[in-house]
Amino acid sequence: MFTEKKRAAQPDFWIAADQIVSPAQSGFYGKLEETLESFGFATKVRELCAPAYDKSGLGRPGIDPVVYLKMIMVGFFEDLPGERAIALRCADSLSIRAFLKYELHEKTPEHSSFTIIGQRLGLEIYERILVLTVQALKEHGLLRGQHLGIDASVIEANASLRALVNRNTEEKYWDYVKRLAAEQGIDPEDTAAVRKFDRNRPGKGSNQDWVNPHEPDAKIGRTKDGATDMIYKPEEVVDLDTGAIVLAQVQLGDEADHKELAVKVLEAQQNINRACGEELDTLTVQSVTSDKGYYAVSEMQVLQGEGIRTVIADPLENRRLDKLEPAQKKAVQAARRSVRSQSGKGLLRRRGMHIERSFAHILDCGGMRRATLRGWENLNKRYKLAAAFYNLSQLMRKLFGFGTPKQLAALGRLLFLELTCFLMLLEPVARRRGFNGFWVYKSLCQIP
Repeated sequence: MFTEKKRAAQPDFWIAADQIVSPAQSGFYGKLEETLESFGFATKVRELCAPAYDKSGLGRPGIDPVVYLKMIMVGFFEDLPGERAIALRCADSLSIRAFLKYELHEKTPEHSSFTIIGQRLGLEIYERILVLTVQALKEHGLLRGQHLGIDASVIEANASLRALVNRNTEEKYWDYVKRLAAEQGIDPEDTAAVRKFDRNRPGKGSNQDWVNPHEPDAKIGRTKDGATDMIYKPEEVVDLDTGAIVLAQVQLGDEADHKELAVKVLEAQQNINRACGEELDTLTVQSVTSDKGYYAVSEMQVLQGEGIRTVIADPLENRRLDKLEPAQKKAVQAARRSVRSQSGKGLLRRRGMHIERSFAHILDCGGMRRATLRGWENLNKRYKLAAAFYNLSQLMRKLFGFGTPKQLAALGRLLFLELTCFLMLLEPVARRRGFNGFWVYKSLCQIP
């Protein structure tokens, strides 16, 4: 029989330390802490963030930036997109409290602290945190820096199309459409007629004409499922030999993919050099691979001039080479040869494998597909952290065989299944020898 659990009428004023229930040891967060300590993450982060904090000693002490980053890690690994959800999860879990090094009587930081710390730390600090994880990958042989791939995806902005206003007249979208319909002799109160008029109206979703006053940086564009919404475009540069992210940033939703392609590749090269301890002007990149959206003759000329091979397919099948300058013609022909070669095809396959995998982990499994922050700078900072945490998961996969809590759970189920299959193979032998312990185990596991 059971007894009803009731709360004590008068709680104890104090509890001895040896009587406090110890937090459950989480295998994943324990290994994550071990991974961070292996390359001195906490010490290096505090050195990076120290200039952003007041050293006078006056006022309330600030929150440790390592605690802030660990809480964002929890949101990434547990697919928690909102800061409120992250703060509640950290306050509720005993194992995460141990990971944050917070005692049971201490209050974990609230979600409002994320905004203050995010504003205090500059964008350069977030970039250096990403470089720290790249350096850790380098120490374990997970960085080559020779063949890079670049691609972009879509993030749904924290903004609504219904709040759009016209840049010239400052009218709301539906009021603007009604006025245009009335000028064409259509009854503005006839909703169906107005919607039909708006459906056939050209250029209705132009970013030059419309802006969201609450999120001016967000742009009108297509989401991954083909719908029209306010979007940003996250972009990554990945080492195609290992899958390490060496550069991550968020672009505006209406920017062309090929814009400043050469600059992005050289910035990725600088991050690689920082991670390897080389001079910033050292060139180790041998090739850059991407899809048709990054095809730009002028950008390929710059890259090929630096001795970097461009494996980028031409979106035009019948491009007129006789209309190009000699230098442009040479760049186009070199890109064609690279795409058609066996090595180029191999690089294209690796680009799809590594970059799409990183987008799936960060956007779909890391809580970044739908933005909860506003402003390009805030979102850019958070995405750099997500890319750094993805590199951490790559390092954990190399060290321990799993990189996320779900992979750890799947690994446990796999081991259980292998043990079960092994025991089932021994079933005839156990039956002949009368091994009753096997049948007890079989009944507990509910093997049919």
